[in-house]
Amino acid sequence: MSATRAAQRRAAVRTEEFSLASLRAAYSSPVSVTLSRAQMARVRRSAATVDRMIARGDAVYGVNTGFGLLAQTRIPRGQLAALQRNLVLSHSAGVGAWLPDAVVRLVLVLKIGSLAQGFSGVRPKTLLALARLLETETYPCIPSKGSVGASGDLAPLAHLAAALLGVGQVRVAGRAMSAAERLRRIGLQPLELAPKEGLALLNGTQVSTALALAGLFAIQDVFGAALVTGALSVDALKGSDVPFDDRIHVLRRQPGQRRVARALKLLLTGSRIRASHLNCERVQDPYSLRCQPQVMGACLDVIESAAQTLIREANAVTDNPLVFAADGEVLSGGNFHAEPVALAADQLALAAAEIGSLSERRTAILIDPKMSGLPAFLVKDSGVNSGFMVPQVTAAALVAENKMLATPASIDSIPTSAGQEDHVSMATHGARRLLEMATNAASVVAIEMLAAAQGIEFHRPLTSSRLLEAALRTLRRAVPSYDCDRFFAPDIEAAAALVSSGVLSELVKL
Repeated sequence: MSATRAAQRRAAVRTEEFSLASLRAAYSSPVSVTLSRAQMARVRRSAATVDRMIARGDAVYGVNTGFGLLAQTRIPRGQLAALQRNLVLSHSAGVGAWLPDAVVRLVLVLKIGSLAQGFSGVRPKTLLALARLLETETYPCIPSKGSVGASGDLAPLAHLAAALLGVGQVRVAGRAMSAAERLRRIGLQPLELAPKEGLALLNGTQVSTALALAGLFAIQDVFGAALVTGALSVDALKGSDVPFDDRIHVLRRQPGQRRVARALKLLLTGSRIRASHLNCERVQDPYSLRCQPQVMGACLDVIESAAQTLIREANAVTDNPLVFAADGEVLSGGNFHAEPVALAADQLALAAAEIGSLSERRTAILIDPKMSGLPAFLVKDSGVNSGFMVPQVTAAALVAENKMLATPASIDSIPTSAGQEDHVSMATHGARRLLEMATNAASVVAIEMLAAAQGIEFHRPLTSSRLLEAALRTLRRAVPSYDCDRFFAPDIEAAAALVSSGVLSELVKL
């Protein structure tokens, strides 16, 4: 199939106003973008405003002056194109592994959306070149490290911009190739940047925002799965659903707590296991069972607060200086400072750590016969079989790692650019860790799910609720019951893939 026909079948993302759903779609699979006539008209007016100011001889930061501490240095008109090219090349100083293609795709979408608002002084030609990279699934190779999250994601975005110049490498279908060769194949000439374009491409929070959004999407999927596994553990341990009674949570006035309690109550509704022990003598369950609404509800509120920050940032204009064509002015400010993203990423990191921490504690109860009333380590003939002994150790190790990774990034700042950039957000690496933390948490929740499934099956012929039995059937299609010791890692991997897929979240009504 030709690239053009493939693009026609690909989902198109409207760039006037992003939603979380449209950005999740862009992260999940290849997309193209739509640019309206109104957007293109604004872009042309913005570029024309820059041209007029240069013609008048006005001093405009980064257009006909140096950058950072060199802002007082005027650049002759004959060197303005060289200034923008040199900016891109000198700032392409990232190190480390390349960002995943899905993240780079999201960066491209966000950058196009920002520039298309018409406050950045770029030409339509440059905007369309970015769109061409996206529609041909040409993803610039962007090193993951080298941004402090202020003055924009300078180094990562420079590597993106370099690809438009035919410099560096891009990835196509997972394989790296010369950017210059790829431009030739997709019918693009290497760009000669106009005044302001290099700066517009490099300034902005699109890399840190894309990384934070990727982390958000992954954590949302783990969160939903953790509610399902938490409910499974309640039933496997013959716990009570009384702590999920709405009358309790109305009094707390925390919206996430009430929503989580309702979701857990619904997940457990109709369980015959629950009905079998309504009159048992146990008064209270451990906190990791009965305080799920309080802990997971707080996580839900934090996740949704971070999501609101990130969708605002996704729709923002964050380069500098900004071109106000209607007023004929160029204003220098600091929208590139990624503090909102940094704080949102720190919130998400805390939530990811807590989701895993609570899950691991339930696994610890499940394997302990004194607490659970189930066979030791959830396996028959324990002794000759070790069962879930070491998977719980793995979960503990991952929880410990996430605790370390959850240390706030935003509280750090290292001045850069000879002190001109004297406070920075550290948003980029604060956001980058979220995918790793989500992966860790997914494995922790996967281990709990495997353990809770064992516990449920020890209660047969009694059945759990309709929703939880559906979850068990989904799990058992990927992982068989654990009758005796076997090579465990593939089971955890398969269950973690299920957790991360979002399938279990579909069972949750929040």
